[in-house]
Amino acid sequence: MKDTLNNFTEYDDSIKHRLRRIEGQIRGVLNMIDQEKECRDVITQLTAIRSAVDRAIVLVLASNMEVCIREELQKGNNPEKVVQEWIDLLMKSR
Repeated sequence: MKDTLNNFTEYDDSIKHRLRRIEGQIRGVLNMIDQEKECRDVITQLTAIRSAVDRAIVLVLASNMEVCIREELQKGNNPEKVVQEWIDLLMKSR
């Protein structure tokens, strides 16, 4: 079985929108630092960014995992290995 982590799913605009929003949040934090905002405010924004990145990771994994599982089932293979690969990848992201 080929490495399922190399499969590609076409991403819809929602993931790109999420990533652009994260990009804007990062720029906002950089501005906060330049303006010498309080540590608590900077940390709050960084925590929000981390949560947004985590949600984006899950969205990308979920959309790709579904495709990979369907492919394995169509081939008559047990998708257990695919699921384990994706779980391992998700765990590494934390």
